[in-house]
Amino acid sequence: QVRLVESGGGSVQPGGSLTLSCEVSGFNPPSGFTLSYYHIGWFRQLPRREREEVSCITSVDGRTRYFNSVEGRFTISRDVAKNMVYLQMNNLKPEDTGVYYCAADFGEGGCVPLEDEYEIWGQGTQVTVSS
Repeated sequence: QVRLVESGGGSVQPGGSLTLSCEVSGFNPPSGFTLSYYHIGWFRQLPRREREEVSCITSVDGRTRYFNSVEGRFTISRDVAKNMVYLQMNNLKPEDTGVYYCAADFGEGGCVPLEDEYEIWGQGTQVTVSS
């Protein structure tokens, strides 16, 4: 069973940086499935807000997308060999404070900012931006 575990959250001052990691595990070797069969999305739950997607990376070719005003500050990347997906966050703002989740969507094509498309979720990691 595929599992996702986030790490790297913490507290930083405005303008600071954090890198979140999402470790993907539990692939069933006989199936041949690897990270490259899954779109991976990063979502966040801000205080008093609905959960929203901030970025995703597509399964086959690793194309990236950004949402909700993070483009230019956040960078998503992956290491397929290590089954890891990262979210580099620069120039953090207090309004970025929240719980960040990674999620997996098995399939091809493009990744979309729709929570219901993602079947597997991590437990989340807290990011706090405050002076």
